[in-house]
Formats: sequence, structure tokens, C-alpha cells
Amino acid sequence: MSGQPDPDLRSSDGQTSELDELIDQIVDPGSASDPALERLRSLVLAIETISSDLSLEQVLLRLTDSARTLSGARYAALGVISEDRRLERFLHVGIDAETVAEIGHLPEGKGLLGALIDDPVAIRLRDLTDDPRSVGFPPNHPPMDSFLGVPIHVRDEVYGNLYLANSSRGEFSAADEELVRMLAGAAGNAISNARVYQEAQLQQRWLQASNDVHGQLFSTAGEDPLHVIAQRTIEISDADLVSVALLAPDRATVVIEYAIGEGADNLLARRFSLSDTLAGSVITTGSPVMARDGASLATQPVTQRIGVLDTGPIIVLPLGGPEDARGVLSLARRRGRHPFTTVEMSMAAGFAAHASIALEIADARDAEQKMIMLEDRQRIARDLHDHVIQELFGVGLSLESIASRLGDLDPNAELLRQRVDDLDRAIRRIRTSIFALHSDARTPPNGLRQQLLAAVDGVVPALGFRPSVAVTGLVEVSLGEPISGEAVDCVRQLLGSVVEHAQATDAAVEVKLDGSRLTITVTDNGPTPISDERTAALTELAAQAERRRGRLTLSADPGGGTVATWSVEVP
Repeated sequence: MSGQPDPDLRSSDGQTSELDELIDQIVDPGSASDPALERLRSLVLAIETISSDLSLEQVLLRLTDSARTLSGARYAALGVISEDRRLERFLHVGIDAETVAEIGHLPEGKGLLGALIDDPVAIRLRDLTDDPRSVGFPPNHPPMDSFLGVPIHVRDEVYGNLYLANSSRGEFSAADEELVRMLAGAAGNAISNARVYQEAQLQQRWLQASNDVHGQLFSTAGEDPLHVIAQRTIEISDADLVSVALLAPDRATVVIEYAIGEGADNLLARRFSLSDTLAGSVITTGSPVMARDGASLATQPVTQRIGVLDTGPIIVLPLGGPEDARGVLSLARRRGRHPFTTVEMSMAAGFAAHASIALEIADARDAEQKMIMLEDRQRIARDLHDHVIQELFGVGLSLESIASRLGDLDPNAELLRQRVDDLDRAIRRIRTSIFALHSDARTPPNGLRQQLLAAVDGVVPALGFRPSVAVTGLVEVSLGEPISGEAVDCVRQLLGSVVEHAQATDAAVEVKLDGSRLTITVTDNGPTPISDERTAALTELAAQAERRRGRLTLSADPGGGTVATWSVEVP
């Protein structure tokens, strides 16, 4: 060993740096001072510490803290650079949580921080406020003077930067810079290993989620596969809100079938036009969309437009291709959180593709089962029409006859007439059931009755039971678009509200057209008390009713539960 320091560790002015002297002292231990040995021991220990963990989060935190200790800085931070050359993450040590909360928004990569991003060369300043690139500090930020910034290279790319401030010795020396540079260089390998490990773990979780969806599809009991898709996505992606929207039969709108996370209750069962939504663009092109800020997109996501979540990073993935699109899977994080990466989008897109294939297989299996059931359904419908309804008519006529003989003054006559009314309602419900039995499940619901039944079917998995449905009046003939679409949407959203009654075990839907007045009533037995505070969905329904000279009312059912009534004028 020659005893000469590595040329790469010489200072830029050709003078022997302080670190060179420290290395010379290690070569000749007799000349080394205890502080010099201690600093080098600290460097070796720091490198060993950050290299001993495969958790990327822990590696970055240990690197930040080790850099602060080695350099004698009071404050240290690590900024991870995103693909669009901004800071996607900002870890810091030395500032307490209360001060961080007072400062508010974390740096985005401007001023001196941005200078290191644009030109990844170490910066060392005696007083950072003297540098023209300094943009100052936000309110409540602690004062900072000396500054040292060092880039972190992972393989051939700049992964991020270390930022150190307020040296305990008044200013950072060349030795401090060299020590931190050596630490950052060693950390590159540790970060690379941690990233590979993290991506492998994430890939394994997405593959397991795909297996869960496939397993659920072929299970005779358990959760709805769409719910599994949404639940597993929010667990893996670290999103604040995940929703599954499916294309409606008219192929001009999408309906939120499942939503989990912040504001999910205000999304469930809502319908949106394809023409002015981000989901529509994704379905039309068949290509996923990823953005750092959902609010900045030309076509804003529905989460931002209706105010259920202040949407920042977002991914919208197609379920199926452009020719056979079923809907979209959306992942959103709050504004200010770290953005999604291309790796995350790629893995989520793979999961969405697997989920789409699984749903197609399930559709084929369901179609086969419906074909088998069709003959039995038609037989049951004939029996109901030819026998049950005729018998109920006979019973009703007999009761009417008895009531007439009793006279109007006999209290039993009124009771008999009430029972006759009950029979009439039962007959209307049976007729609706007969219509549903005759409907060919292989064809999309074109008529209003079929669309109403399909809307109810769509909410059954979330409810956990099937509501009864009764339709009265010539709704097929008298109601055109757009009132028919509004009626179907109203049923969806009112049943979506029933989902919020956690202990509801029964519900009834009645659609009645009386002259020019259309009334939709949804009754449930949920014990949750009536609240004057309406969700965004109910507020929109109320406004829609007012535009048609009607109203939406919520009241308590005398027998327990909630009665929601939407009544409008039909043109």
C-alpha cells in the first residue's frame, strides 16, 4: 500500500482534503487522532447499518439519520426524485412532528433543492441564504444557515438527494462532504437491493390477489368478486379510495358498483356519463391513465368533480379492451401524498387484466346456468299466472262480496277492504315477478321494467338480500327518455342509501305511475335513525326532483326503518 489517497477523493482544487488526511492517518495508525478514527468507524458502521435491511423505507430513514450523524448536522432530509423530475417523497429527521404540522406542505423541489435535481453535483454553502438559488423558507420553518447537498446514484440514475443543514461546527467541511458522498455511494447498492426486494414482494401480493379473485369466482359462497377486486386493490396499492365502475347496458354511462375508502358511501351506485369522465376516456381507448394530480387533468375524475376526495395521484385502469370493455378500476390518493410509480401502475394493470379475464369466465358460466334455469323459470311463471293469481283474484272477489253484505257501518267491512288492497298489492308484485321470470337473462334490459329489475340485482350483493319490487302503471308506454333513465338511477341511489343502514335485513321498492305523477318509494327496516344531513347522492336526487316539480322526502316508517320517496311530474 502506497499510503496515497484515492485520486477520486481529492478536493476539486487539487489540495489534499481533510478526508485524505484522515485516510493517511488510518494507513499510519500512530498518527491518527481519536476523533478521526471515530468518524471513519462511524462511516463504516453507517454503511453496514443501511446495508443490513431490505425494507426500502428503513434503508432511506437510516441513510438520512446516518448522514446527519456523520456530518454533524442538526437537520437532515432525503428527497426521492420522481419521473417528472420533482420530489415525490421527502423524508426528514431533526424537526419535531408539531413543527412539521405547522410548516404544512412539504418541499416540491424548487430553489436549492431543485438545483440538485437539475444538476446532480454536490453543493456546500457556509450560509444558504447568500445563494441566489435559495427561495427562502415557508412560515414556521426553523432557521437554517450552513448547507450541504449530495446526490444519491442508484446504478446509472439519480435516485434522490441528501440535504443537510446547520453544521454543529458552524459550516460543513470538505471532509464532511466526502464522508457523505461515500455514504451516499454505498447507499446506492442498498437502495437498489431494497427496491428489487420491494418490487418482488409487491408483485407477489398482486399475483396472490389475482388468485383470490379467481378463487372467489368459482366459490359457491363468499364475497362478490367485484368486492374482492376493490378490497384487495386498496390493501395492496396504499390508495385512499378505490372504486370499480362498470359500463351500463346503454354503453353511454358507467355505474359505480363498488367503492372502498374515503368518501366511498357517496360514490356507491352513482351513474356518470362516459362523454365527460376520465373513466369514459379509459374505456374508449382501452389504455390506462396515471397522473400526479387528478385535478389538473383536462377531464377530471368523478372523485374530484363531485368532491368526495381531494384527488392527487390517480390511476384509472380498463377492465377489458376497447372492443369488450366492462368498466374501470380506479385508485386515488389524497392531494399531497406520494405519486404512483410506473412499476405500481404496471402491476395494478396486470391485476386488472387478470380480473377482467376472470369476470369474463364468470359471465360465461353464469350464462350457461341461466340457460339451464330458463325452462324452470318459464314453467313457474305459467303456474303463477294461471293458478296463483286466479286464486288470489277469487279470494279478493269473495272478500269484496262479504264486505258489501256487511254494510258500511260494520267495522269488519273496512278491515276486509284493507285486506283486499293487500291482495291487490301482492298481485302487482307477483306480476312483476312473472315479468322478471319471462325476461331472457341473455339479453340486455331494454324496457324500463327490466332496467329497474337489473338495477335492483346490481345492488343485491352489497345489501345482502333481494328487495321486493312492485311496478304499477303503464311505465313502459308512458315514460320515455330521459325520465326512464332518471327513474332507474333513482332506484340505484336510494338502494345505495339502504346499504348505509348496516343492520337492514329487508327493503321494498315501489314504482308507481299515476297520471302524470311518477313516485318511487324505497322502504327499509334499518334501525339507523333518520338524519337531516343528506349524502351528495341524495342531495343530487332532491335537486333532480325539484327540476321536475317534485321532491325527495325521508321519513321514519311507523314499523321501524326509513321511507324514501322520490316523486316527480312526468311530461
